[in-house]
Amino acid sequence: MGTVAQPTNLASNSRNWTECCSDSSDSPLKHVSFPTSKASNKQNLRPHQISRIYDELFQIHQKLQYETTAQQEFAEELQKREHFLVEREQLLFRHETALSKIKGVEEEVLTRFQIIKEQHNTEVEHLTEVLKEKNKESKRLRSSFDALKELNDNLKKQLNEVSEENRKMEIQAKRVQARLDNLQRKFEFMTIQKLKGNSHVAHEMKSLKQEKVPVSKTYKVPLNAQVYELLTIFMDWISDHHLSKLKSEESGMDGEKPVLGFASKRNEIQEKCVKLLPMMTEQLQWMPFVNAKLHEPFVKFMYWSLRQLDAGTQHSTMTSTLRRLGEDIFKGVVTKRTQNNYLEHSVENKPKTAAFFKSSNLPLRFLSTLIVLKTVTQADYLAQAFDSLCLDLKTDEGKVLFLEYQAVPVILNHLRISSKGLLSNVIDSLLQMTVESKSLQPFLEACSNTLFFRTCSVLLRTPKLDLQILEKLSIILQKLSKIKSNKKLFELFTIHLMLQEIQRTTHPEHAFLCINLNSTLFNLGLTKCNSVASNASH
Repeated sequence: MGTVAQPTNLASNSRNWTECCSDSSDSPLKHVSFPTSKASNKQNLRPHQISRIYDELFQIHQKLQYETTAQQEFAEELQKREHFLVEREQLLFRHETALSKIKGVEEEVLTRFQIIKEQHNTEVEHLTEVLKEKNKESKRLRSSFDALKELNDNLKKQLNEVSEENRKMEIQAKRVQARLDNLQRKFEFMTIQKLKGNSHVAHEMKSLKQEKVPVSKTYKVPLNAQVYELLTIFMDWISDHHLSKLKSEESGMDGEKPVLGFASKRNEIQEKCVKLLPMMTEQLQWMPFVNAKLHEPFVKFMYWSLRQLDAGTQHSTMTSTLRRLGEDIFKGVVTKRTQNNYLEHSVENKPKTAAFFKSSNLPLRFLSTLIVLKTVTQADYLAQAFDSLCLDLKTDEGKVLFLEYQAVPVILNHLRISSKGLLSNVIDSLLQMTVESKSLQPFLEACSNTLFFRTCSVLLRTPKLDLQILEKLSIILQKLSKIKSNKKLFELFTIHLMLQEIQRTTHPEHAFLCINLNSTLFNLGLTKCNSVASNASH
């Protein structure tokens, strides 16, 4: 603004100066009149006035030129200023347009950023949930792997111990066999010495040999089939009417003291069974030569004899006999060459077999499976036995046989945490019986005793029990809780308290287990109906 004001002041000063010059009294121009003719001018003016006027006019001319130059420069500066202002105005317009566009783009960018942020948060939450599920699954797999590893280590340790024991037993058996051979040779030598000394005794020995020959010959000839049938009928009769009567024993387990007379009678039966079982185990070797239809009564008689030993003390004294019995039942019996030598008149030279556990006859196979479960301790044999049992229990006939042979105590003998590898198979076999059928109610009644509830109580007290086993066991307990008389058994073994604790600590994601626990507690009168309904809806 200072540069613009300078020419204006300059112009005003020049005008003031001109006015002063024109108004001054001593200026010769004021006194000069301009006549019409040049001649009169020249005559009136003096030379010094002319020169003075000339000087003044020259000064005025210079000042006018200076002012004109200043005005021109000022005009040029104004034009430049105007051009600068127009450019600034256009630039401001462009900036304003750009700002309006930027504001629109900024709003759009903020909107898109918000959408992207929400999508990112949603994806982060989803991935977090997926990661949690993967972590849980990883923990489950790790725990399962640790359990399997522990079981494998235990089995390896047991295998090493059994192998070492087997090696020692083989060495001992060889020594015993050698000792026996020596004793036999010594006995034969002493017998020959005595026979040489006494001819009368020699004569008797000959007669004995002659008597032995027809006995061996009669042994070579198969006995009459009617004799076998008669024996099996007796076995059936004894099994069904005497050996299978175990209810009085179960009532004793439920708290009632058995009668003294019954206890003595049971002891007598057990003593007879102890005497019979070794002989019957030996007779298994001759079963291939007997009609296959007669195998079932024979095996059933052995099964009920074994069941009679459950409550006795003689069971521990027959370990080797029972182990041999279980192995023969599991593997079956094949005739050996030594046995074929006894049957010299046999027409067929082909070895005969008698299958029990692998029989196609369901009742015989079912009985054999129960005998294997009662006598065998090898894990692989027991696993195959439980697999066969689960398959047979899928049929109605298998369920009827399960109840007929009172198999619940046999199964409960393996329902313990020490049989960790078989625990799932044991629960599966019991779970097959809980399927809706005619056998369901009798099965639940067979489980309504102190033996079953005591076993479940011990199992539930196991820390870190597998979730699948707990779910399967909860199904059986839920069905048992529907029987009102079982409430006393739940309370007697504090199972209801353990179920409440499990319900409190169970994660809501395990909905199936929560529903079964709530239903069981509701049947026992420990929860309200609305809580069960709300959990079921979740």
